[in-house]
Amino acid sequence: MSGGGGRGEISSEINVTPMADVMLVLLIIFMVVTPMLQKGATVEMAKTANPIDMKEADRDDAVLIAVTRDGNYFLGLDRMTLEEINRKVGDMVSSRLDKTVYVKSDFRAKYGSVVQVVDTIRSAGVDRIGLLTERLDDAVRQ
Repeated sequence: MSGGGGRGEISSEINVTPMADVMLVLLIIFMVVTPMLQKGATVEMAKTANPIDMKEADRDDAVLIAVTRDGNYFLGLDRMTLEEINRKVGDMVSSRLDKTVYVKSDFRAKYGSVVQVVDTIRSAGVDRIGLLTERLDDAVRQ
């Protein structure tokens, strides 16, 4: 009697379909979330051929100020005036050993707006200011 009972056979092969499904879902989640991880206000930075890497600007505790093309200033995601930036930046760097502030400016922003924010940052007691740019692609240079 080899026929009845409805018994299934045991397979020793690994079923990878659920694992592939989970990996695809994780990939989609990372693809959606990654662009939102950018810190500060979004600006279209100037492109340069020989930028200096400033990896410290990506740290969570980095002080990052953005200048938009219409002359607005942002500390993180908060829009501020120059007086507020002076006060907040002074408070943020007063207890630090590394008093570096990073400025990223839209390439269409007025030169005077960038100069004003740099002057404001200097008057807040900042030792070093890093101006952030994007690397110019080789294909675009030629």
